[in-house]
Amino acid sequence: MKYQICVSGAASGETVMKSKELAFAIGVAIAKAGKTLTTGATVGLPMFAAAGFKSVPNAKGVSVGFSPAATFKEHILAYRLPTLEFDYINFTGMAYVGRDVHLVRSSDAVITVGGRMGSLHEFSTALESRKVCGVLLGSGGLADYIPILLQNVVAPNLDNMVYDANPEKLVKKVIARLDEIYKDFEDSGTDAHVAQKRFGNG
Repeated sequence: MKYQICVSGAASGETVMKSKELAFAIGVAIAKAGKTLTTGATVGLPMFAAAGFKSVPNAKGVSVGFSPAATFKEHILAYRLPTLEFDYINFTGMAYVGRDVHLVRSSDAVITVGGRMGSLHEFSTALESRKVCGVLLGSGGLADYIPILLQNVVAPNLDNMVYDANPEKLVKKVIARLDEIYKDFEDSGTDAHVAQKRFGNG
């Protein structure tokens, strides 16, 4: 299964300097696994994850950025966001808050690295959307507060929470959980073929 795995994290602040190598390593792990990376097409930890992904030669997946801007020009001039780390940019035109929802809903899993309030929005959206949620412990910011948060706030989807302090192990755990969820599907050709086999023509 060619899962789309989102990396969510701070665009600036202390956790960027602390955890940029960890974010880079997560991007590398996603690329080596042959999956697609999705990010908010922004600077900071998501950009380091995208750079890590692009550093892997002949990666089978792609790096997709979901921009808050409506156009390439707005992405560059108004938001001042990067471009080289992405194979494709989806210009959502939804500003940051709307972009977050579109990004998360378009992904199969969301991995939180570091993070500030924007990452909390993406994390809560992922929980409510029943996505697999990976948390890189030890990366600072939101990621290290999530276990405490979930001990004190009632939340859905806790069966799909995955934790680890090692980037490679965390990506493997996220993919393993996705494999379990999609175990009824067979990687036997095109999506249309799989859907027809599973659900029939009607």
